[in-house]
Amino acid sequence: MTFETLLLPFQFPFMLKAFAIAALVAVPTALLSCFLVLKGWALMGDAVSHSILPGIVLAWITGIPLIVGAFAAGMGCALLTGYLAENSRVKQDTVMGVVFSGMFGVGIILYTSIDTNQHLDHVLFGNMLGVGAQDLWTAGLIALGVSGVLLVKWKDFLLHAFDPAQAQASGLRTNWLHYGLLSILSLTIVATLTSTGLILAVGLLIAPGAIAFLTVRSFGQMMAVAVTVCLAAMLGGVYASFWLDSAPAPTVILILTAMFLVAFILRLRTTRAASRRLNAAES
Repeated sequence: MTFETLLLPFQFPFMLKAFAIAALVAVPTALLSCFLVLKGWALMGDAVSHSILPGIVLAWITGIPLIVGAFAAGMGCALLTGYLAENSRVKQDTVMGVVFSGMFGVGIILYTSIDTNQHLDHVLFGNMLGVGAQDLWTAGLIALGVSGVLLVKWKDFLLHAFDPAQAQASGLRTNWLHYGLLSILSLTIVATLTSTGLILAVGLLIAPGAIAFLTVRSFGQMMAVAVTVCLAAMLGGVYASFWLDSAPAPTVILILTAMFLVAFILRLRTTRAASRRLNAAES
């Protein structure tokens, strides 16, 4: 295969836009995944990503921007989950499962009841190869805002993730941090609508942070590794999908899954080797 052939994907405008939105989405999702993994909010990302479907459908029906409906529905799911968890004996993960499945069910019913020729399949499954200038601007502005807040306030969010009581004792506004992280989560999912879609967005919000968690020990390194891994998977997935004639979003998720399995195996081998050395030293 010649060098010119390898560069063939970069000669098509739709591929360049796909690479662009992949790079834009990778940074905020990777940074956010680190906090979600440490805080144990992996299911929250899944819940919010699925629950914004009714907001999108209602926004389309009423003629308002889809991102407004998506953000409103995502925040509604997060606030409702928090309220039910704090005022009932049911654990938060159970509440999240009930809320997001219920809202997703409502969204599917609304979606299938619309009598129109326009399809919203790209909302569910993504459409990297069909993004336009407006999608790039939306993803870029959200990515810039989310990444900026996480990088500036990462120490506060980290303390809140590990020990909310200590964070409150230190004078931090824990409610602001809690609901701020939920708002960031909703905005980030909105930014991924045109790339991975709702169903696969959760992969971007969990896998990079999980991979980094297995490979490094400090949180600063974790964020750097997560961003690197997510960028490599996003750009590599878009590039590979061109030659495989596959959809970019599932290809990206498969690459992230493969990376996680490799990181898990390497971590397992390292742990077992360290255990054998310790046993040999003791004997």
